[in-house]
Amino acid sequence: MSNVHNKAATVPEGLHIPQNVVCHATHLRKATRRITLLYDALLAPSGLRSTQRSILMQIARSQVTSLSELAAILLIDRSALAQNLKPLEREGWLSVTVDPADKRSRRVSLTQAGMNKLLETQPLWEQAQASFEKGYGHEQALALRKALIDVAAGEYEGVDKA
Repeated sequence: MSNVHNKAATVPEGLHIPQNVVCHATHLRKATRRITLLYDALLAPSGLRSTQRSILMQIARSQVTSLSELAAILLIDRSALAQNLKPLEREGWLSVTVDPADKRSRRVSLTQAGMNKLLETQPLWEQAQASFEKGYGHEQALALRKALIDVAAGEYEGVDKA
């Protein structure tokens, strides 16, 4: 094995590495992981993760929707959404069917078991909401939610809006 792989890299000319992390995406991902840990811990007794509950809740809001519509609402790739739906469908919490109007399209709807799962997890989710607001501050949490809604709805140069 050559020593070339064991040498410490030198910073190429033109590359700026700030001492403090200034990347918005990095801070947002860290914050997302922190909040997800809280929600997942409190939802754990139900066997549902926060991401799964969010998907079920969005389907409940939409009643019956196409996979494409749901993916656009959640800002997630269709194939990633399909993978996320599989365990929920296996548990019987949602149903994925062929769209009668377009045989190439799939529609997703919540089953009664899915509605019951949302009801079961409601107090756990409320506890997670309250815990976050207690730790972060009620007014700050409201302002953060508004800011995140604005960020998610924003249009950014170089990115197609999903």
